[in-house]
Amino acid sequence: MSALPKLRERIAVPDGAAGAAAQQRLDQLTKPPGSLGRLEELARRLAEITGTCPPAVAHPVVFTLAADHGVAAEGVSAYPQAVTAQMVMNFLGGGAAVNVLARHAGARVVVADLGVASPLPGDPGLVSRRIGPGTRNMAREPAMSRAEAEAAIEAGIALVEDERPRGLDLIGTGEMGIGNTSAASALVSVFTGAPVAEVTGPGTGLGAEARRRKALVIERSLAVNRPDRRDPLDALAKVGGFEIAGLVGVILAGAAHRVPVFLDGFIATAAALVAVAIEPAARHALIASHRSAEPGHRHALAALALEPYVDLGLRLGEGTGAALAIGLARASVAILTEMATFTSAGVSGPADGPC
Repeated sequence: MSALPKLRERIAVPDGAAGAAAQQRLDQLTKPPGSLGRLEELARRLAEITGTCPPAVAHPVVFTLAADHGVAAEGVSAYPQAVTAQMVMNFLGGGAAVNVLARHAGARVVVADLGVASPLPGDPGLVSRRIGPGTRNMAREPAMSRAEAEAAIEAGIALVEDERPRGLDLIGTGEMGIGNTSAASALVSVFTGAPVAEVTGPGTGLGAEARRRKALVIERSLAVNRPDRRDPLDALAKVGGFEIAGLVGVILAGAAHRVPVFLDGFIATAAALVAVAIEPAARHALIASHRSAEPGHRHALAALALEPYVDLGLRLGEGTGAALAIGLARASVAILTEMATFTSAGVSGPADGPC
């Protein structure tokens, strides 16, 4: 990979000065210290990641990456594979949940085709970064070659680089792909060591028996491919997906450019496990937007030591949880920048902070 080595060199642990400045400012506002709870924490985290106090949330983008999975042939989803392409068209038409929530949050949605199996008509809003017409069936062979996994990561990096000239200052991660909860479950099991049965959920709405069969397919996929957690690209290639690999690239690029990365749900957090295995310092750019109803999500969040900001029982994907959290990010920055201090309001209290 050409872009990744230089990108990794730029990923570092934040120095904390901007976060400390934000905390000092928060403690001067007309409220008891800490009384806005995790909203204050979020403002401080945004300052830490960006190295700026106050941080900006002026040009947030939700990257919704789409691709198909060969493992769908094993009946692991309640919906046919054609739904992936149909939902991409829904995204482009602005009618999906992520579009609605992104509009509400004042965020753009970038829709990218990383490998949708069905042909997609030309649309000026669609970014084509196709690696192939969907992955191979991981229950029978590796989902991707190592070169394909690397190319998909590069595609995700390129998406972020394309948005930077437009002022990108916050990233939301999203995805669409029938069968991708199976790939995510396999990756989460590999990187956390959790049993497959504990990280396999209903996905698109499977019943108990179908969910049991899905877990068996995932177990077979791991037995056939023997992914090596010590080699994150090996694991990603063998049981991942094009859109998951693309999100790995998005996450690493965000971390390299000190842009906060709001993880969506289960699939995006599985991608984060891979990204952090590639470059551990990338974890410091991550913010967990919500806790998915998918059971494997808690294992992935625990492995990354992340506590989500919202718990609404969501399990849709697309970037919906990330879009909701962008609204919280805007609120946290507004508190930091617009709320009066004790001094400015003429209320007895400590002196103003530095920003």
